[in-house]
Order: sequence, then structure tokens, then C-alpha cells
Amino acid sequence: MLLGGMTVLSVLTAVSACISSGIGLHWLWVAPLSFLGSFLGLAVVAFLVLWISCLLVDQEKPQEHDSPYYRALADLYIPLILTVGQARVHTKGLEQTPKSGRFLLVCNHLHEADPVILLKYFRKSQLTFIGKQETKSMFLVGPLMHKIMCQLVNRENDREALKTILNCIRLIKEDEVSIGVFPEGYIKPDRKLHHFRSGVFKIATKTGVPIVVCTITNTNHIVKNFLHLKPTDIDLHLIKTIQPEEYAGMTTVELGDMVYHMMADDLGPDRVSQEEIS
Repeated sequence: MLLGGMTVLSVLTAVSACISSGIGLHWLWVAPLSFLGSFLGLAVVAFLVLWISCLLVDQEKPQEHDSPYYRALADLYIPLILTVGQARVHTKGLEQTPKSGRFLLVCNHLHEADPVILLKYFRKSQLTFIGKQETKSMFLVGPLMHKIMCQLVNRENDREALKTILNCIRLIKEDEVSIGVFPEGYIKPDRKLHHFRSGVFKIATKTGVPIVVCTITNTNHIVKNFLHLKPTDIDLHLIKTIQPEEYAGMTTVELGDMVYHMMADDLGPDRVSQEEIS
């Protein structure tokens, strides 16, 4: 939407410049220069709006409610980022996304771009994430994620991690947001699926919400391909939405194992750690 709007305004500016300069061969340089100048100017303005908005965020102040303004900023700028980054996302199964109510989304984890992709394709679900503490210091990303209720977790301290999970349970019960998690915990060096930290499934068992099971591929190639001026084809699959009655009575370990095997089957053996298979 943002890129399209910038393009339309730049075209109108170029047309206006040509009309005001009169008919002649000078259109051959007036039109492209006017378009380019207008587009670059709008791009600068768009960046400044995002930058200033993020500068105004106090990340030390607890965020009690999802911010409609910053949520709209994310919805507006993420498609632009993916277009510029030449990320071509191919989706499957998104029609299974719950149309109402909160849910827990679980996905494998390959790159910092994974939440960006999920935010775009679950735009209507008011999705936020459990994120690593380092997210707080990321340029633009940290303030934006803070305002849309990202919950930072201390992965090295089980007690602190439990507090984060309990807070996510509260947010779902209070109908604030849906929660996205990457149950592997870390981005693994081999970029393959590894076994889960089952504690995140307490968010589902304690709230009784559906579990949206997804897989994602190739996001770890976006930066490398961008530097080589190549597009990146990404597959985003919603494998299944597990309804609460389907996991009733299961422990978090049993639930984690079930979801893990669903993801492994969808990704295929080449994208699953052989240590996990053995």
C-alpha cells in the first residue's frame, strides 16, 4: 500500500511537471527526473515518520495495551520492506486462520525476518511474539515491537522465562493479543528444525485457545540474495489449526511432540536435524 501510494503520487508529480513545462522533447528528461525526485522525497518522508515515531517510544515503560497507531505503522511498512527485500512469499493453508478469538501461533525459526513475514500474513489477528531480549536494542524494530506488545524472554533463566509465559497467558485471557512463539528457542546454526522447549505450550493449555501450526522456509537467504540482487522465494504453510478439544488432557510435552512431528512432516527430512530424527 505504501509503495503503491508513493508510486502513484510520483507519477502524478511527473505528469504535472510535464504539463506545466509545455509540450516538447524536454519531457524526455522532465518526466523521469520529476518521478525520481518525487519518489526519493516521499521515501525520505516515510522513513522520517517511522524513525521519529520510534524515537518517541519509551521501552522502559510497560506497554499495557496494543497500540493502534504502531500496529498500523507495522501493517503499512512491512509490505514495503518485503518488496524492497525481494521476498516472494508463497502461502498455503492460511484459510484455516481463526476468524475470531485469540490463538497461539507456533512456527519454526530461521531468521530475524520470520516475525516480519508472520505479521504481514496474520495482519488481521493482532499478533505479537515472545522475543529475545536483544530485540529491545534493535534499530526501529525494538520500539515498534514494544508498542505492539512483544514479550521479551530471558532464555537463560527459567524463572524469568516462566514469568513471560504467565504474562502471555494473561494477555490472551484479557483478549489483548494473539501470541506467536518459536518453540525451538533459538535460531540454530544449521537452520534445521530442532526439538522444542515445551513450556511455551502452557499458553495454550492454560487458556484453551486454538494452536495455529506453521512452517516457514528460506527466510535465512533474504539478506544474501538481496546483496546479490536476487529475489528469495519463501514458503509459509499453515499446516493445521488445532482446536482445544483436540489437545484436551495432553501435557505440554505431549503437545510439543505432536506439533513438532507435524512441522517435521511438512518441512521434510532435509530440513530436520538428523540428531532429532535419530
